[in-house]
Amino acid sequence: MNRMIVSGGLALALVAGLAWWLNSAPTPAQSELPFAAVNAQESDAETEEGAEAAEEEIDTSTIVEMSMGNPDAEVTLIEYASFTCPHCANFHQNQFKELKADYIDTDKINFIYRDVYFDRYGLWAAMVARCGGQERFFGISDMLYTQQRDWIGNGQDPVAIADRLRKIGKVAGLDDDQLEACLTDNQKAKTLVAWYQENAEEDDITSTPTLVINGEKHSNMAYDELKEVLDEALGE
Repeated sequence: MNRMIVSGGLALALVAGLAWWLNSAPTPAQSELPFAAVNAQESDAETEEGAEAAEEEIDTSTIVEMSMGNPDAEVTLIEYASFTCPHCANFHQNQFKELKADYIDTDKINFIYRDVYFDRYGLWAAMVARCGGQERFFGISDMLYTQQRDWIGNGQDPVAIADRLRKIGKVAGLDDDQLEACLTDNQKAKTLVAWYQENAEEDDITSTPTLVINGEKHSNMAYDELKEVLDEALGE
């Protein structure tokens, strides 16, 4: 069983409304996580909520790993990404398609997708994607990345963003009751935040997209470079 101590302030900040960083995202091939800003939000929230909310024990073992490919493969590739990260959207519209065709669909590797939360909107998007379970997760994820600019808009209207996320969920076959249950599940939201923190700390994740191949961390790269790394790991 995986357990971790998550700051009540950080969980509250992400669930209730962490600041929006997307408009000031950097231009390199990956986005840096705003840890300083997160820590500042955490401190403010802890002050406001008091000592009782400072720490909360959350069981993260209830979170299902979203995976594709061969679970028994000798090579496991973990992608850390955020639904509000433009570089992650670019990765999924380009490198990931080739990766899926060459290595995932052919059962050469085990692929695991793990969420990173820049902001509340990325968390909401993950909750909608996970609302469909393992069977629908990657289909909804593809829609979220393909339509990223459309559902995010200018990032200033939370109600409009939530409505657009609901529409994506409905197109994917989810009904109103399912979506509302998923989007209003505060305990699930806090557990996802704790799970994200646990994974980010364990694998030293500081930017997205980040790829972890058999325990070795790699930054975003062109597909030809990724192919070389995977072929070497596979002994090909």
